[in-house]
Amino acid sequence: MNPNDRTTDSLPISRRTVIINTGLAAAAIAGLSSCTNYATAPDSQPAATSGGASGGSSGAGGPVSVKTTDIPIGNGKIFPDAQTVITQPKKGQFKAFSAVCTHMGCLVDSITTTINCPCHGSKCSITDGSVVNPPAPRPLPPKTIKVKGDTLTAT
Repeated sequence: MNPNDRTTDSLPISRRTVIINTGLAAAAIAGLSSCTNYATAPDSQPAATSGGASGGSSGAGGPVSVKTTDIPIGNGKIFPDAQTVITQPKKGQFKAFSAVCTHMGCLVDSITTTINCPCHGSKCSITDGSVVNPPAPRPLPPKTIKVKGDTLTAT
């Protein structure tokens, strides 16, 4: 008998068995991947870790007062206790936003050319808070910022 003349009835595994096992494996992988926990929103307010600024903040979401020289040009500073981000996209142009990511409520933790959320990789513009890299569904909400002399106050 020629090996190519072999009938499918003599195969050790049936096509039905292969299809069923493939489906079960796919379901198992999907089930396990849904258990992955990238990060979660903080249970409580974290301690200030983004470099202490002169001035300070008072409570979650409270006002922030800081010297204009404490906010780097083309970057910014995060004030976790006040849930506020202050940026300076261009020299003398200051912006303030909520530091709470609109995706899962995590606090943003770094600023590069964008405001970055550690939980799922969302990135927002330092100029207007708009989403540059999802999954955040909405921009960071703006806050009011006032400049008086060399002092910034964000509320």
